Amino acid sequence: MKSLARFKAVLFTLCLVPLARLVFLAYSDRLGANPIEFVIRSLGTWTLTLLLITLSITPLRRLTGWNSLIRVRRLLGLFAFFYAGLHFLAYAGVDQFFDLTAILADVVKRPYITVGFTCLVLLIPLAVTSTNAMQRRLGGRRWLLLHRLVYLIAAGGVLHYFQLVKKDITQPVLYGLVLGALLGVRLWWRWQSARAVANRQPG
Repeated sequence: MKSLARFKAVLFTLCLVPLARLVFLAYSDRLGANPIEFVIRSLGTWTLTLLLITLSITPLRRLTGWNSLIRVRRLLGLFAFFYAGLHFLAYAGVDQFFDLTAILADVVKRPYITVGFTCLVLLIPLAVTSTNAMQRRLGGRRWLLLHRLVYLIAAGGVLHYFQLVKKDITQPVLYGLVLGALLGVRLWWRWQSARAVANRQPG
């Protein structure tokens, strides 16, 4: 238990590094020619990165046999929500000065903002119901069904990134490939499980 607590503490610290880096770059005036865009994109990239790391926990646990990994999934998921919130606040506050009319117009007219905002909204119930108490209140089956929205959110995040990039699509494609691999291995395991059940049934 102590080793797990230390691992969580290290992971918590590492998850704060991207934010600390942005603060340092802002303090030292090294955010580049377009600092607002740099901050917004950096926060969005880390949101998607943490979502994919969260989705990688189950495959890693099954491949390594380290079952305690499942206990850090909530931490990673909440940090993904944290960075998603900062990503939106940077856009809404720094870029749009909290002009609600302009923000709503962007959500309606710009497809990549529509997709990104939808993903943020879908993340909210996952964050709210991430506690053990909420899991018990919802019941395991309903909680699991709700939290499967993370697959849709991750796919939306990749699409959001792809729509945002105008020229070099290398990074969003790489994120898409990683997501495809993570979803593919889950489908493979489900197919293997269904096949095993079918083979056990009397012919």
